[in-house]
Amino acid sequence: MRRPATFALPVERLTPQQAEAELAWLAAEIERHDRLYYREAAPEISDAEYDALRARNSAIEARFPDLVRPDSPSFRIGAPPVEAFGKVRHGVPMLTLDNAYSDGEVAEFVARIRRFLGMGPDEPLDFVAEPKIDGLSCALRYEHGILVRGATRGDGFEGEDVTANVRTIRDVPQRLLVDDPPAVLEVRGEVYMERADFEALNARRAEAGEPLFANPRNAAAGSLRQLDSRITASRRLRFLPHGWGEAEPSVRGSYFDFLRGLERLGFRANPFIARCRDVEELVAYQRGLEARRFELAFDIDGVVDKVDRIELQERLGFVGRAPRWAIAHKFPAQRATTRIRAITVQVGRTGAMTPVAELEPVTVGGVVVSRATLHNEDYIRERDIRVGDTVIVERAGDVIPQVVAVARERRPPDSVPFRFPDRCPVCGAVAVREPGGAVWRCTGGLVCPAQVEARLEHLVSRAAFDIEGLGRKQIPQLLQAGLIREPADVFTLPKDSERLARLEALEGWGRKKIENLVRAIEGRRRLPLDRVLNGLGIRFVGEVTARLLARHYRDWPHFRAAMDRLVAGDKAAREDLLAIDGIGPVVVDSLAEFFAEPHNREATDRLAAELEVQPVEPPRAAASALAGKTVVFTGSLTHMTRAEAKARAEALGAKVAGSISRATDLVVAGAEAGSKLARARELGIEVIDEAQWLELLGAA
Repeated sequence: MRRPATFALPVERLTPQQAEAELAWLAAEIERHDRLYYREAAPEISDAEYDALRARNSAIEARFPDLVRPDSPSFRIGAPPVEAFGKVRHGVPMLTLDNAYSDGEVAEFVARIRRFLGMGPDEPLDFVAEPKIDGLSCALRYEHGILVRGATRGDGFEGEDVTANVRTIRDVPQRLLVDDPPAVLEVRGEVYMERADFEALNARRAEAGEPLFANPRNAAAGSLRQLDSRITASRRLRFLPHGWGEAEPSVRGSYFDFLRGLERLGFRANPFIARCRDVEELVAYQRGLEARRFELAFDIDGVVDKVDRIELQERLGFVGRAPRWAIAHKFPAQRATTRIRAITVQVGRTGAMTPVAELEPVTVGGVVVSRATLHNEDYIRERDIRVGDTVIVERAGDVIPQVVAVARERRPPDSVPFRFPDRCPVCGAVAVREPGGAVWRCTGGLVCPAQVEARLEHLVSRAAFDIEGLGRKQIPQLLQAGLIREPADVFTLPKDSERLARLEALEGWGRKKIENLVRAIEGRRRLPLDRVLNGLGIRFVGEVTARLLARHYRDWPHFRAAMDRLVAGDKAAREDLLAIDGIGPVVVDSLAEFFAEPHNREATDRLAAELEVQPVEPPRAAASALAGKTVVFTGSLTHMTRAEAKARAEALGAKVAGSISRATDLVVAGAEAGSKLARARELGIEVIDEAQWLELLGAA
């Protein structure tokens, strides 16, 4: 693209048409020079010439503010502070990865994939291995080649809008460098900070008397989430892509080729990715990278192994919050030696009492550790861990540090064995150890301040109700002031002027902050059923189980009525729960135990009365004949594995059950179908064979 002839004209003499043409040229030219300087280390012009281009761009934008382009170079230097980040709902969820900590777990990962796909041990199956950068996941949305939005991962389903901040990252193209860009392409990757830039940042902060960042990941996360993007621009963040979200047209073919193709679009290529053909090559790649990890410019905590063929990735799908086709092969844990000052006991939101070692601070893997989990009474007894012991502390990735060994030769002579308390250290209620279990639990329930606090913190957390402005700092403060006591109180607070006045009198609460909190609470009155169920804090009912329950019962009235029947001993209600694929007796017993308590039922109903609980709709209700139907598979299938058949059914909006009941709509019977087939015929349920099942899939 040639320099416009008007470039020699003073800015004040430009017409709007001339200014628009120049801004288009300047955006492309400045980005080209950024790429030459930052990515290729091969600048073509002097700093003075580069500054002149930027000055020209700024002057034109100042005179014609309505012509500022979405890919303007001015965004690279940041903008004035915003009041708060907006929320972004991910069209394709940004989920997590399962972890492997040994070569055997990687081998089992590959074996699981072959079993799921019905592949023999000798059939070709390629993988892509790449470094697992220790940074912050980010999604960049391009529409017709122009960057329109940047968002954090958040809880995987909803993140924060950090568009102004990602525009300041030199590795992020403002526009895709092709003449025929896709209509939509969401590039996902990792925002991080190189170690040299991290050390320089901390040196500046030390000189200014500011607190230091613990590690490059914390520095990157803090920098990307600045409300003032000028601060983000002053810190040299980097970006490396590792996938995609929404895409029109769809991404097909090879994942390896997709990553390499991103370089053509203007992204920096990851020089360390490699194709691997089997477990041995995956393990060899991980070990090779581990040996040179500290030679790299950035921190990594392992390797990510992914199936290369995108078609196979789609067939494999997801289980819970993680893809079946990828795994994080973590490096071995890093260790350090320190001394136990004390052993305290924490009480969780379900009453579980967890012992914690209070340590003399020690650096483990770049992070200062002063506390480590001791898991339970048996863990302490088996290792004979005592106050005053010198111990080895281990930290693997983001796992909570733990005490793994005791240096008994350095034990003080007056040490005594640790005795686990038989009363709750918070409320004094009796603590009991469950038969056959290792965990002690407080029996105080909702009268125990520790449980109330933790339950409310869980309720407002990102994975549950996600209420901005309420968290681990504010919940204890509001509890202590008597402003909240149970979940429903969070939603009655905005309607109670007397309580709001008391809140304003508390330290750190001004009128503006209260207005923001009220707005955040009101914005979460409408929530999908799965988030509500997760927020209740029922034991064994986390995000995945809450989603299974929500898909089965669809709305709050049906779920609540089913729980009443379960508590009343209704056998059909229990069988209906057990028929949900992924729900077992432990979860059913926990639900029965929770709703059997009158105060739990009452508190839950008061909360529901304050909400508009949104029903969970099947993923493809309008397009699929299976949507909303309960399907059971029995016998062996020859064209796909049972796991793949279930995944395909769920993708079409069906509920897959593990047993036959009167609620079953369809039974798919493979070879050697047994008692389930007989039961289906007895109940008059529609039965189809595998050939008819494949026809049904084709029609969908």
